[in-house]
Amino acid sequence: MAKRVSSPYRAGRTGGWQKIRHAETVDADVIGYTGLQTRPRALAVRLANGRTALTQPLSAPLAAQIAQVLIAAGRAEQGRTDTGETYTRIPSGLAVVEVLAGTTRHAVVTPLRLR
Repeated sequence: MAKRVSSPYRAGRTGGWQKIRHAETVDADVIGYTGLQTRPRALAVRLANGRTALTQPLSAPLAAQIAQVLIAAGRAEQGRTDTGETYTRIPSGLAVVEVLAGTTRHAVVTPLRLR
């Protein structure tokens, strides 16, 4: 929370206080995808802490960029995230994406761009 120094505390909602969310980006290794190879819906990523998670749905431009990498990866097998969600695996190290990880109440992973 942030407020002006001169703003006193007042019970209830006031316009003088603002909630500020911390947004930190990290690089994540792409280890798979959901959807079609030519039109992926989400990515399976390995975060820096070792956790495997599915990202939020991909934007159309990002899906088009990552599809080129996925097609070059060839055929793959099924995998599961730490929470049991299934995805199609690709070899580790083919792609890295910049993501917002765990910046909201629920630990969601939002993809921003291909590195």
